[in-house]
Amino acid sequence: MTNFALARRNMVEGQLRPNRVNDAGLLAALGELPRERFLPEGLRSVAYADDDVPLGNGRFMMEPMVLARLIQFLQPQGEDKAMVLAAGLGYGAAILARLAKSVVAVEADASLAAAAQQTLRDLKVTGVQQIAGQSEQGAPASGPYDVILIEGAVPEVPKAIADQLAEGGRLATVIADPSGALGVAHLFVKQGGVVSGRPLFDAGTSPLPGFARPARFTF
Repeated sequence: MTNFALARRNMVEGQLRPNRVNDAGLLAALGELPRERFLPEGLRSVAYADDDVPLGNGRFMMEPMVLARLIQFLQPQGEDKAMVLAAGLGYGAAILARLAKSVVAVEADASLAAAAQQTLRDLKVTGVQQIAGQSEQGAPASGPYDVILIEGAVPEVPKAIADQLAEGGRLATVIADPSGALGVAHLFVKQGGVVSGRPLFDAGTSPLPGFARPARFTF
């Protein structure tokens, strides 16, 4: 039987700290939240693997190191309103709920959203509002947002999502390479009404379905 407490500690000490995840609040959330509880029973043994976890239908739970680094670059604050797109089984939203004031979790897959809602309830995670909808459209009615996390790789950030950033807001995701090579994590910031981005680190994150290349948004 897997010792999940030990696996969680090994994730923090072996995967996260060596990769420059050093924010105390974030490490505390990652060290306390039972990642395995956000996966179906049959996948819990690989909850702390250094890789994406396949969930079926082209969806994955993001690799711990990539997710942690993206959240750290977002620098969520206690008064921030956050949105997680392609929130899946709710793990990223649960982490952000520990660091921000509120989280809107957008998920199109009804079964993933229902499982996430149940897990959040079971773990008594508060401050997360679950919204059923297409991730590439976001949730503009509840915005604007200080922090936006896209939990997967996308070819580009849709303009509709960038428009939901508040002034000074930050968005983090992985931009997929069209050739299928490693993607690159990016941080986008809105200043003076203009959203600009910069590359952060290479990431072999799985691409999200639904994020095609519609109306282009050039930074």
